[in-house]
Amino acid sequence: MTEFGDFISALGEFGLYQKLLVLFLSLPLLLGPFQMIGQVFMVVDVPHYCNTSWILAVGPNLTEEEQLNLTLPRDADGAYEQCSMYSPVDWNLSSIVAYGLNATEKCRSGWVYPSAPPPSLLTEFDLVCDRKDLNDISQSIFMAGLLLGAMIFGPLSDRVGRRPIFLISTLLQCLFGVGIAFVPHFYVYIAFKCVVGAAGSGILITALALATEWVGVSFRPTAVLISHCFVAFGQMLLAGLSYGIRNWRLLQIAGSAPACALFFYIWVLPESARWLVTKGRIEEAKKVLQKAASINKRTIPPALLEQLKPETQSKPGSTLDLFRKKHLRKVTLILLCSWFADSLVYYGLSLNVTNFGLDIYLTQLAFGAVELPARFCCIFLLQWFGRKKTQAVLLLLSGLMCLIITGIPEDQPVATTVLAITGKFTATASFSTSYVYAAELFPTVVR
Repeated sequence: MTEFGDFISALGEFGLYQKLLVLFLSLPLLLGPFQMIGQVFMVVDVPHYCNTSWILAVGPNLTEEEQLNLTLPRDADGAYEQCSMYSPVDWNLSSIVAYGLNATEKCRSGWVYPSAPPPSLLTEFDLVCDRKDLNDISQSIFMAGLLLGAMIFGPLSDRVGRRPIFLISTLLQCLFGVGIAFVPHFYVYIAFKCVVGAAGSGILITALALATEWVGVSFRPTAVLISHCFVAFGQMLLAGLSYGIRNWRLLQIAGSAPACALFFYIWVLPESARWLVTKGRIEEAKKVLQKAASINKRTIPPALLEQLKPETQSKPGSTLDLFRKKHLRKVTLILLCSWFADSLVYYGLSLNVTNFGLDIYLTQLAFGAVELPARFCCIFLLQWFGRKKTQAVLLLLSGLMCLIITGIPEDQPVATTVLAITGKFTATASFSTSYVYAAELFPTVVR
């Protein structure tokens, strides 16, 4: 009985056609890091204090220093409090100067940023003091968007095809990514970020499916890891963009608009031949297989093409299948723990790049640069030591680096950053291993 893998072998397991396909699928991943962690560089903390312009109504000739001395309390170090102010009173200026103000309250009229920084999410939407948590909430909602996108676009890619979902996801990420730069309110920003997260998940899912379904089994890890290298390049690109563009709206456009240049994918991106076969669209599958063979300078024997038949499947797979059988249930639970640990370390380090004490742009550049050898090393580690040992050691080292960081004093930023970069290296390699592991362990119908 002829298997679909025989057709991949006939046209070439990783020829020019597949290499170009992996390249096309990887280009949108360059912008992925910007959407995932770019917000870190839009909310860099700057000095601020409560807006106390109320006192100018009774003392219009006060200097800035006199205004602050009269209206702001000081902390233990003698600096002005950033999140509290003296309560306004209905006194004249001489009484205020003579008796001073004692009662304090939270900022009631917004904040002032004396250093006049470029427009950022923090300064434009006042993400300080009581509103500081909105930054973390928006990032959490973005991650919820990733989950939502997986739940929506995963099944849709099985139903309507990998190609249309990839194109739709790319379009949504471009439109809503650029749209974020024009939002008037932070809650609209959060909603748009959720859509961008969902679109990013759709891109990742369909790119992985297309890449693995078009190449030979032995080249699947290579195809996946090559695409992941573009994520590393994207992280380095993020460092350069955020350093050169300090206005958050312009930075958002610069990190999202390039996806619009991928409109030509409508004509060059193929559908998965394997998916076409499972849907009974045999003639379409033959055409794309022959096109791939011609680009690879190979020929699929006509007799072999005639054996291309719809794959019979007793029933479609579902998420519940992952837990019905003992072996699949064990694999699923272990990989769930593995993915959780990978995500916790990888994103935990990536989203805390501003807290290591060194220049955030150089740290981000190092974070991106270290991912390249991590992805490449993963290719050889998987070949030499197998999936199980590689994953176990990488997870152990990732956790160990994070534990050691907690014991490093705050006045040792270099040591903290070096450990964080080492942890990022191991977490990145572990993440790539999880992708390969999951693609290989699960049956096609539930993958």
